[in-house]
Amino acid sequence: MPLHSGHTPDVELYDRHSAQRIPFPPTAEGRRAADLLLPWLERSASHYVANVTTDLYVLRLGDMLLPVTVNSGQYENSYVCSPYTHYVTYAKEELYKLNRPSLESMLGLLLGGVGLLLKAGRLNQAVQVNNGLLSTNLYPAQASTFLPEGLRLLRTAFPEHAILFRSLTPSLNESWIRSLREERFRFVPSRQVYVFRPPNAKARWLIKRDRQLLAKNGYAVVTCDELSAEDIPRLKSLYDMLYLEKHSRCNPWFTEAFFAQALQSGTLRLHALRHQETGRLDAVLGFYGIDGVMTTPVFGYDTSLTKELGLYRMLSAVLIGLSEQLGLQLHESSGAAEFKRNRGAAADIEYSAVFDAHLPWSRRAGWIALDRLLNRIGVPLMRKWKL
Repeated sequence: MPLHSGHTPDVELYDRHSAQRIPFPPTAEGRRAADLLLPWLERSASHYVANVTTDLYVLRLGDMLLPVTVNSGQYENSYVCSPYTHYVTYAKEELYKLNRPSLESMLGLLLGGVGLLLKAGRLNQAVQVNNGLLSTNLYPAQASTFLPEGLRLLRTAFPEHAILFRSLTPSLNESWIRSLREERFRFVPSRQVYVFRPPNAKARWLIKRDRQLLAKNGYAVVTCDELSAEDIPRLKSLYDMLYLEKHSRCNPWFTEAFFAQALQSGTLRLHALRHQETGRLDAVLGFYGIDGVMTTPVFGYDTSLTKELGLYRMLSAVLIGLSEQLGLQLHESSGAAEFKRNRGAAADIEYSAVFDAHLPWSRRAGWIALDRLLNRIGVPLMRKWKL
């Protein structure tokens, strides 16, 4: 039996003890969901993402199966599972991008004060739906008709938790945003992201020039079928160099087990760049797609090599080529704003939808503060400074 059932037999919540009873649909997407979710439920999130501690569940809404994470604190978790890390810890680290010392200082003090309020309101006591512990969570094109019943089930199972949906982008997730607004969710901005659009002539020329660097610098694209278990330590190292060492330790620390699962099951489709003369892998990307949209939670390269080599440019050109070849719209996540805009990406604001109406005012205060602060100040700053 599932852990909890809704008022209809189409809405159920499963934990690790009832995982074998999950009715995965006999489709390619159903097999992908089983390959992804069952090992995570059997082991733990931290086996695959070292800086995440959480309780994992699966919410069934008819034929739709969504991963669910449940936390009560864990303020040191990666931002993919900790709203506090996202809105306070990581945000403080990103202030330097403003390149305005006085503004950075003022906003740093503001974030410090807000952080105290958020911890007092137990911001991390939250249920996050469709949380795959990735930088960007993709959604089915249409929200489930069983969503209201699923939300009632979650409020019953976790009455003291806020309910969140991360990674909602207006240009891609209109159906989910509309349905969650009807359920009285508030929408708290999280970051500015970029969605690739059919590029103009200038962007096409830049992408073509980036792609030409592959032959010029002696690199070949290696597909997932050509990678082996022996490559896993190097793939992990390439991701770590960019996301953890160059950017932030708030990003997810994917383990070798994560890369092994992706390689063996295809839950992420890994591609790499191999230097033909040395035989060394110098860059990696890993993408997945849902209902016509793809994104790349794994992206990295050897940052010790000279910047003039253009590994980021080559890897981005390969990624754009894959999206066009597969006919998938490309969600390029955040960062490298000018680079992505020049190559045809359009900016959009990403939101976290938050339901906290069932919580006492002291618990809602932090989300209310974030809602007002980010919609009134954060979004204009993101758009002005193209963060």
